[in-house]
Amino acid sequence: MILKIKKLRKNAEIPLRSTSGSAGMDLSACIDNDIIILPGEIKMVPTGIAAEPDTNEMALLIYPRSGLSSKYGISLANCVGVVDSDYRGEIKVPLINHGRESFTVTPGMRIAQLVVSPIILPEIEVAEELCDTARSDGGFGSTGQ
Repeated sequence: MILKIKKLRKNAEIPLRSTSGSAGMDLSACIDNDIIILPGEIKMVPTGIAAEPDTNEMALLIYPRSGLSSKYGISLANCVGVVDSDYRGEIKVPLINHGRESFTVTPGMRIAQLVVSPIILPEIEVAEELCDTARSDGGFGSTGQ
């Protein structure tokens, strides 16, 4: 599979895997000045890149960086971002500060990770009935804790 990356600004960083075993590629802040995120605040951080997977059966998933989350409480406001295969605009990352201190995003800082994932595109069949299971319609907490 080929993932084309277009730099929209000169100072944009191409996403890279940190190690050969990394599932995600680091996304970096493409900003000219620091962005301060106050506790409880959400800021949209541009990456300066756009992407094009060579198939519509892939999605680009944006996840938080575990170090930022565990050390500073910096995560994604939408938990996991989904970049659809036909989106060609700039990839932006909505960061939220769950910490107790202000957090500063600096130019070029690695702020999230991008994971390419296959997507199953089902045909939808409208049904009058669904087959019964042992769980049936048991919802939240129905299987224990």
